[in-house]
Amino acid sequence: MRFPLRGLYAITQTENKTADTVINEVIAAIKGGAVVVQYRDKNPSNAIYLASQLLKVCREHQVPLLINDDIELAIKVGADGVHIGREDGAIRQARERLGTDAIIGVSCYNFVGQALDAQKQGANYVAFGRFFPSSSKPLAAPAELDTLRKAKFLLSIPIVAIGGILPDNGGPLLKAGADLLAVIGGLFEAQPEHSARAYNALFDKF
Repeated sequence: MRFPLRGLYAITQTENKTADTVINEVIAAIKGGAVVVQYRDKNPSNAIYLASQLLKVCREHQVPLLINDDIELAIKVGADGVHIGREDGAIRQARERLGTDAIIGVSCYNFVGQALDAQKQGANYVAFGRFFPSSSKPLAAPAELDTLRKAKFLLSIPIVAIGGILPDNGGPLLKAGADLLAVIGGLFEAQPEHSARAYNALFDKF
């Protein structure tokens, strides 16, 4: 499955939620227009079960499922790819383990040079952020709009923006060069389907 070129990138919010709740929230987000789902779970109790169920949902809706920072879990459940950090050799390792068709995304924080390196190493997309205060990454260094502008000029792969993004602040990120908006709290702390539609409206404006 190919990585989408534009749209809402949903990242699961799992803390203090049952597997059924997470699954139903993802279904709602996809119905609202999310074009890719990342399974992120910092304290998993049954990651294989939840990832497998999310993959079924994503397959039914022809939306790629990526696994956050766990190549082995991606292999076990047959996910479409992984999102990884900036560790040396991580892209090469992921590609060797997951194969040529896997989607590999890389966090580049606020560093365009790192994104260029990731593109050369075969990443399918890069992510910059955080752009706004974020409860999921409260200590992350802030990223700048100018980073998106430079990246858009230099890169040929999709650019994801992440970090505290809401429907009322996401527009400038798209205008600066982001192709996808990755969201956790702004999507799953309210009504996911309704929230997803609010985010999607931004892509019609910018």
